[in-house]
Amino acid sequence: MQVREVLETCLCVDDLPAAEQFYTAVLGLQLHSQQPGRHLFFRCGNRMLLLFDPRQSTLPHGVVPAHGTHGPGHVCFAVREADLAAWREHLTNCQVVIESEVDWPQGGRSLYFRDPAGNSLELATPKIWGIGETTLPGF
Repeated sequence: MQVREVLETCLCVDDLPAAEQFYTAVLGLQLHSQQPGRHLFFRCGNRMLLLFDPRQSTLPHGVVPAHGTHGPGHVCFAVREADLAAWREHLTNCQVVIESEVDWPQGGRSLYFRDPAGNSLELATPKIWGIGETTLPGF
């Protein structure tokens, strides 16, 4: 047996309204659902990005086992090679500081930046992992 896809991933943020503004306006994600003061759930293609306030992430003794992180996390979003320059310009226009740009030796490129909570975000071409763009849904 082998798992086939990452269905959802989670980051912790300390300011949900600022996170909602950033992830919708800067990254263009669609808000799926929210619980004020606790979480924001975003659709990202056919996957989900969950943002939790770490002080309220999951309540002990609930249906879902308690989980969460402390400190900055990391998520990498796949983008088309042909769109990377436009993403760089869009981030700059949104006054998002690009911390690093990497041209990987095996091929592919990445842009690194931070969300308002300090999480490390990456926009990368799938080639960084030897994955062809045409094999990804929505590409």
